[in-house]
Amino acid sequence: MSDKIIKNGRVVSDDRLTVSLAEGEAATDIAVPAGPVLVPLAVWQARRDELLARARSGELGVWLAAGEDVAALADDLALLQVIGLHFPKFTDGRAYSQALLLRRRYKFAGDIRATGDVLIDQLVHMQRSGFTSAVLAPGVDASAAQRQFDRFADFYQGDVLEPRPLFARLALADALLEAA
Repeated sequence: MSDKIIKNGRVVSDDRLTVSLAEGEAATDIAVPAGPVLVPLAVWQARRDELLARARSGELGVWLAAGEDVAALADDLALLQVIGLHFPKFTDGRAYSQALLLRRRYKFAGDIRATGDVLIDQLVHMQRSGFTSAVLAPGVDASAAQRQFDRFADFYQGDVLEPRPLFARLALADALLEAA
């Protein structure tokens, strides 16, 4: 079954499952299905050696809950191609900070995926914070997401994608034109 997600500002099909621990379930006991999957940090930590080959191939990624420290993955970032960051509620912004840390401090270049209570109104800010994909909350129309990216094409402030503010970008463009 393929679901629609937002990736790099576009609606695409994706069949990556997100696995969660049930109440009282141990990380060592959870069944990790075949195919593309995101596992909780606790499962990765408990079964890292077993899951390593799947992570290197890009089939397996790790997701962090809003309160978990990204430093727990610091030594494994070169092995992972996708990291999920969970929004328990759309009003909980801790995943934005996690994404910024992954991009700026840890130089993670892979896919950072937003999961949980993700709404269309958040997508542009997520992209500017370092997210590259998002699984929208149930009932949210993915086809409306593209309009959000089209609506906001440029920004005054710098961000993860373009750290220079608009005035610095324009000054550089002017200098290049004068030099030509």
